Amino acid sequence: MRVTNADLIDPLTIMDSDFSPGETSGSGSVDPDFGFAFDDSNFSDRILRIEIMPDLPETKSDGDGCSSIADWARNRKRRREDFKKENDFIVQSEEQILNCNMPYTVDGVTYVNQDEEPMSIAEESPSDVGLNSFQIGNDTIYNNDSSRNVDCSKILRVKTIHISSPILAAKSPFFYKLFSNGMKESEQRHVTLQIHASEETALLDLLNFMYSNTLSTTTPTALLDVLMAADKFEVASCMRHCSRLLRNLPMTCESALLYLDLPSSVLMADAVQPLTDAAKQFLAERYKDITKFQEEILNLPLAGIEAVFSSDGLQVASEDAVYDFVLKWARTHYPRLEERRVIFATRLSRLIRFPYLTCRKLKKVLTCIDFDPELSSKVVLESLFFKAETPYRQRALAAEEASATHHRFVERAYKYRPVKVVEFELPWKQCVVYLDLKREECAHLFPAGRVYSQAFHLGGQGFFLSAHCNMDQQSSFHCFGLFLGMQERGSVTFAVDYEFAARSKPTKDFVSKYKGNYIFTGGKAVGYRNLFGIPWTAFMADDSIYFIDDILHLRAELTIRQ
Repeated sequence: MRVTNADLIDPLTIMDSDFSPGETSGSGSVDPDFGFAFDDSNFSDRILRIEIMPDLPETKSDGDGCSSIADWARNRKRRREDFKKENDFIVQSEEQILNCNMPYTVDGVTYVNQDEEPMSIAEESPSDVGLNSFQIGNDTIYNNDSSRNVDCSKILRVKTIHISSPILAAKSPFFYKLFSNGMKESEQRHVTLQIHASEETALLDLLNFMYSNTLSTTTPTALLDVLMAADKFEVASCMRHCSRLLRNLPMTCESALLYLDLPSSVLMADAVQPLTDAAKQFLAERYKDITKFQEEILNLPLAGIEAVFSSDGLQVASEDAVYDFVLKWARTHYPRLEERRVIFATRLSRLIRFPYLTCRKLKKVLTCIDFDPELSSKVVLESLFFKAETPYRQRALAAEEASATHHRFVERAYKYRPVKVVEFELPWKQCVVYLDLKREECAHLFPAGRVYSQAFHLGGQGFFLSAHCNMDQQSSFHCFGLFLGMQERGSVTFAVDYEFAARSKPTKDFVSKYKGNYIFTGGKAVGYRNLFGIPWTAFMADDSIYFIDDILHLRAELTIRQ
């Protein structure tokens, strides 16, 4: 009795496991090792004929001359450019005089089986073949089309391998469709794949993995080639295995950028997600202090910029500095305004946390030609609404984004703390500045630390607040101090009335703590060493009246009377 492959393989049970080799499934089982059956006619029901085609000029075979990640990247880029108009790989059939099989394709791969079994040899010389084509994916049929004939004079060599269709189908949806499509060809014994010479080693490693769940190769370049082959032939378990091996190798900026620049089909695979996440984390950690690596970061490709500036741990003076840097990078890499607007709209605008820009910078966003006017209006309006929210609501919005890829409302580790500013022109030039500090930020100030606010402006001059942990005037104990300083250095003088206040329990209203008047000169600061009149221990105590939901709310009012 003749049994077809469709009867042998149940599509509901053979699809590739969600577990990597060596991992146990929910029932405690481990992926079986069929390495003993690889290329063994005693345990095989089909023969795979691999036709090796030459690579285009300047394209090296896998491993040839690729001694480093950089070599692999350059070689892969050339191959992508050279082959972009060609099929990645082709499976063909030989026309029989009496029985012409109709080849077909799955996911862009043309294949056909042969009725007659060829001699079982490791390599053979190419022979002239004719080719028909039937494409399942796009419902396109090519019958007796001479333009589809393969130039067999270009075939370098042919390898034949004994294969087991149940084993390959269990590992790969591609091979499952190949062997169980219900057509006459799926019942035949011979399959012919046509690949480029640069893919030969990777394909053989992949086939061996599908039997044994192991890879003998350990170099990054070879693992990347196997990863690419596994993606083409839909072997998710091998992609996971390669991804894990690559993650265990030492990461470099070069390799991290390469992992983020893999073809989109690879990057979107769940199996490769841990590798790309590790690459992003490596870049974010290496370049977290952008002031130290400005030139290096400026030369990063788009994928690298996204990894660095998506990080919550970016150490930067303020979000204004992020905006300025991203704008500079865009103008360097996208000199044409039209392209720059597109890249900002689709990729770069997500990296800037507009709600944490100062109001002065938001005004510049509205008039910046690099942004589409509709986009700039949207982000500025969204930012102003966020700034108007209560601190509790702001924290809630940030928490809602915890699982999102891009964080608009999450505050970074800014060197200068964000402030809210309300400005008045009449009857006097005046501004009211709100500065919130978390309890943990205050705790880190002990014993002699200080934290600065972002700059704010009054009368055309830049000012800032600074919170200190310092000794009281008699140097008898530590206490909390608050100071007001003017940015500009030089001969400029400014007479300013100022008042410091803080919210306190139980009313949670702002209570004035200190008033004064000072004639500022550039670079000078004025304030009170012990704002609350209590020691540091009492200020930081669990029952402190100045922390409301672990937030210290400070307010400074500045007035110029002229």
